[in-house]
Amino acid sequence: MTIGLITHPTKNIDDSVRILRSWQLEHGARLVGLRAEANRLGDDVELLDEDAFASSVDVAVAMGGDGTMLGAMRLLAGRSAPVLGVNYGNVGFLVEVEPAALAEALQRVSDNEFSLEPHHGLEVTITTGEQVAHLLAFNDVSIARRPGTGVVMADLAVDGTAYGYFKADAIVIATPTGSTAYNYAAGGPVLSPAVAATVVTPVAPMSGIDRSFILGPAERLQFSIGTATKQAAVEIDGQVLADVASGAVVTVRLVRDAANVVRLDPSRHSRKGRMKLSLLDLPLRRDQLLDLVPPDIRARVERPSRVRRTRNKPADPSH
Repeated sequence: MTIGLITHPTKNIDDSVRILRSWQLEHGARLVGLRAEANRLGDDVELLDEDAFASSVDVAVAMGGDGTMLGAMRLLAGRSAPVLGVNYGNVGFLVEVEPAALAEALQRVSDNEFSLEPHHGLEVTITTGEQVAHLLAFNDVSIARRPGTGVVMADLAVDGTAYGYFKADAIVIATPTGSTAYNYAAGGPVLSPAVAATVVTPVAPMSGIDRSFILGPAERLQFSIGTATKQAAVEIDGQVLADVASGAVVTVRLVRDAANVVRLDPSRHSRKGRMKLSLLDLPLRRDQLLDLVPPDIRARVERPSRVRRTRNKPADPSH
């Protein structure tokens, strides 16, 4: 098995790299990494360029948070190799495995004891004059005003039919996976991962389309940037990768099942996802929150409280 390593740019992932090297020696696996990450991987990992890496790995191990996972998914888009996420982030919706459980996770992948969770992507084409750029997002693409340059204005057409216009600080186009990110922060709805759809949400709209709407998987969106837009940034999964101004055209279409994520315990990951959504103020009662806590952890938390209540029980005056 060829395992590809993708690392967070600043997190200390040395423990996970040691586990991977040990597992490699025991199982005869091949470890490969990206040349750009050589200083974080050491001498025992074979270094490849991005094309060779993407074409040779059987599974990629992304050590970081959701941003690292998204980068790995973009790199492997359209390939059969899935991505296993090791959590070095904070509140991650994509990562599943904690660093201490990496060895067990690798063994389960080797024994084919896992499932694949497909994720939709957004194919983005930016046309500026004669220049055409093609990009891919898994969370969202946003067209956002640059500070001090006015607003974003854009006419929207869906499959060639005019839908109206935007005048706002930004326009966010998100997948179901990305609906819990910028889209949600801007007041947009959370989409179920089981839905193949695209949600569009304006940020601080001033006129025109002023609320979110959801489009089907086959519908093609075209945003024609208007004359009032002096300069706007195109962000792909939170990274600014292009700038557009009046006359540019940004087209977006959903790409179904563009990448796969390894899931070792889908039901447990789903419970964790519900817990994380509760941190986004999706209301849960206290008993519903407790239901999301694994039984072994709940028992450890509740046991001391019972002991404290016993110790603090008032003495019986008859004794």
